[in-house]
Amino acid sequence: MYARRDVLRAGATLGLLAAASPWLHAAAPAGLLTRKIPSTGEALPVIGAGTSGSFEVETGSAQYQQLKAVLKAFFEGGGRVIDTSPNYGGADSILGQLLEEGGWHRQCFIATKIAADSRADAEAQWAGSLRSLRTDKVDLLQIHNLRDWQTQLPYARELKQQGLTRYVGITHYLNSGQDDVARIVRSEPLDFIQINYSVNAPDAARELLPLCQDRGVAVLINRAFDDGRLFAKVKDQALPGWASEAGIGSWAQLFLKFAISHPAVTTVIPATGRPDRQLDQLKAGHEPMLTQAQQQALIQQFA
Repeated sequence: MYARRDVLRAGATLGLLAAASPWLHAAAPAGLLTRKIPSTGEALPVIGAGTSGSFEVETGSAQYQQLKAVLKAFFEGGGRVIDTSPNYGGADSILGQLLEEGGWHRQCFIATKIAADSRADAEAQWAGSLRSLRTDKVDLLQIHNLRDWQTQLPYARELKQQGLTRYVGITHYLNSGQDDVARIVRSEPLDFIQINYSVNAPDAARELLPLCQDRGVAVLINRAFDDGRLFAKVKDQALPGWASEAGIGSWAQLFLKFAISHPAVTTVIPATGRPDRQLDQLKAGHEPMLTQAQQQALIQQFA
C-alpha cells in the first residue's frame, strides 16, 4: 500500500504533467534512428524501454497513471521496443493493461522471456505471459539469463514455428555471463541476444558485440545506467566539453548514446516511470553518434 503523502505527491506530479501535456507532446523527438535486425532486415528504433522496477506498480495507483504518460511519450516519440519478463513482479501484466488501454499493442514490439526450469513450467509460464500481456503472440521471446537454455531454446523455436513469436534470443545481465552467451552465439542460430553494456562495464565490446555482428545477431542492451549507479557517480558533475557537439544535453543521453554508438547494438532498453525522463532518453536516439575517441574517454573516466 502507498502512504497517503506518497499518493498526494504523485497526484500533484500528475497534475503538473497534465498541465504541461502540450509541452510534453511538442518535446517528444520524432524520427529516431533505426537499426536493422540482421535475420530479417526489419528496422527497430535504437531507443526502447524496459519494465523491471518501473512497471512494478499497482493498477489504478498514481504511479500507474503516470506510466500512461510515459508510454504516450514513448510511442509519440517513435519508440517501439519494450522488454519485460514474467518474473518482474507483475510488470508484464501492467504493461499489457496499459497497452490495451492506450491502444498501443499494434505499435509495440513486445519482447518477453521464458524463465523456467522444465518444459512443463515453461509451457505454463508462456500461457500466463500471453494472458498478462493481453496478446496472442509476441515479437521476441528470450531465454532469461540462460536459464535451462538447452531445454527452453528449442521450445522457443517451436513457438516461432507456430507463429507465436517472430524472433528468439537469449539474455544475460552480468559480465560473468558474457562468455557463455558468446559460446551459444557461436553454436546456435539466434535472432537476438540481450546483454549489459555501459561506460563502466564495456567488456561486451571486446568479443561479444563483434561476434554478433559477424553472426548476424541483433543486440538489445540492458543496464546502460548500471541500475542507476552511474547517476550517483556524476552527481553535480558537468558533462564533457564535447557533449553539446554530439547533441547531448544530459548524462542519461550520454550513457545511452555510448551504448548505441557501437554498430552491433540494435536497441538499448532503459526503464523509467517518469515522462520527463522518457522524453530525455528519446533524445539520445539521434545523430551524431560518439566517436571512438569519445567512447574511449568515457571508458577511462568511469573505469
